[in-house]
Amino acid sequence: MAKNKDLVSVLAFEKKLVPSDGYFFGCQWETKEQATPLALQEKSVRGTISNRLKSAVKNDPAKLNAEVEKANLQRVDACALGQDQDTLKLHFTLKVLGGLAQPSACNNAQFKQSYSAAVSQYIDKYGFVELAKRYATNLANARFLWRNRVGAEVIEVQVKALNQGAEQTWTFDAKQFSTRHFDHQDAQVHSLAERIAKALASESDCLMLQIDCYAKVGKAQEVYPSEELVLDKSNSKTKKSKILYAVKDHAAMHSQKIGNALRSIDTWYPEYASEEQSAGAIAIEPYGAVTNLGKAFRTPKDKQDFYTFFDKWARGEDLPREEDEHYVMAVLVRGGVFGESDK
Repeated sequence: MAKNKDLVSVLAFEKKLVPSDGYFFGCQWETKEQATPLALQEKSVRGTISNRLKSAVKNDPAKLNAEVEKANLQRVDACALGQDQDTLKLHFTLKVLGGLAQPSACNNAQFKQSYSAAVSQYIDKYGFVELAKRYATNLANARFLWRNRVGAEVIEVQVKALNQGAEQTWTFDAKQFSTRHFDHQDAQVHSLAERIAKALASESDCLMLQIDCYAKVGKAQEVYPSEELVLDKSNSKTKKSKILYAVKDHAAMHSQKIGNALRSIDTWYPEYASEEQSAGAIAIEPYGAVTNLGKAFRTPKDKQDFYTFFDKWARGEDLPREEDEHYVMAVLVRGGVFGESDK
């Protein structure tokens, strides 16, 4: 814990990778330009009882039969390609911002000065090359498709830089890139990474990218927009048990979900080297949290969390590994509120 005179109780950073929502379209692989928006469909289904039962029920055949006979009625949202469509198109934009040397809020001038010096030193030493390569790879490998990536026969990702006077286009075969590591040498990825790194290292520049991803998943196949969190747990049969995300009836994916995929670049946590315990590349988080595994891969106890590194690094101390510096900068690119408490 820092001394009181060094306390930074107000400290916040704006995110520097800003994706839009992703919009779903359906088309044929041969005629990609004729894509049409996908809408959600509502289904009423009669399921079976499949949850774990109490011992008094599961050990009594009569009670078990009575329980199983009950209809599990559900109203759910679904989304699928048309009968003549075999390809999902996901469209979104991504804004890459600079200005990392200045926090958006900081109430300690001395800390702000030492922090800015640390960022400038990082930029001079590494230039965001490593982080940019990883962000570019996550665009190239279509990690942002999430479940839609599984089972796709072919995936093509088209990335366009929209900045006036600096337009550029990249096309990737997503199947050629792993989602578990970043050990590759690809000229197209490096070219895209150079543009991303330049924007991140700048004081106020902005890179605007447009991403169009085409995944050939099969005619009339179901596709998977984001699912909304259902806070009302009422058992009323008039309510849906599964609500998918749509913008004005257009099936879509949350910008937060796309952002999580793009920042899934952390292969520097200790357990990554262990095949049995590794979760692959995880999203950049202060404690390395992976919610679907119910685990934090970067704990303060092991001194591998963001705050342990940041409190030293931002005050001018050297970190033991180059990878730790990359991790700290990646969390700052993610953004957040990191003020200290005097309690």
